[in-house]
This record gives sequence, structure tokens and C-alpha cells, in this order.
Amino acid sequence: MSDADDISVSGAGEPVARPTGAPGRSSAEIRRDIETQREQLGRSVEALRGRVNELTDWRRQVREHRQELIVGAAIVGFAVGGLLALRRRR
Repeated sequence: MSDADDISVSGAGEPVARPTGAPGRSSAEIRRDIETQREQLGRSVEALRGRVNELTDWRRQVREHRQELIVGAAIVGFAVGGLLALRRRR
């Protein structure tokens, strides 16, 4: 079995080693597998941290969705104004 056979792809598109679990592995192979898993976990955590920061950056979200926010605010403004006008008539 080659090293390419030991690698699959996660849902995020990152290569992930398949758990071998084969009996008779040496302690060096187990240590290498553990170190590989640690490295992959570290990369996954960093990628996730970057994605969370990107999605929670409200200033960037406002810049990218300015038009939608303006339209939404106008709709809410008209709706509130219409409700207030109906209340005054009663």
C-alpha cells in the first residue's frame, strides 16, 4: 500500500489520513500517524478560525451587503410608517 492509498479528502477538501488500525504496526508508525493527525488538526483549526473571523466581521459584511441593507431598511421604514399612520387614523 502506498502513501497515496492512506490519504482521503475531508468535507472541507483537505487531505485526511484514513485510520489504518492495522494490527502489528510499529510504535514509530503509530507516532508518525499521531503527528500527522496533529498537523492536520492544527491546519483545520486555523482554517476554521479564519472562516469564523471572516463571517463575524460585521464591518466587512456591511460593506459587501450595503445595497441589501439599504433596501431592507427602506422596507422596514415604510412598514413602520404605514403602521403608525393606521394607528393615528383610529
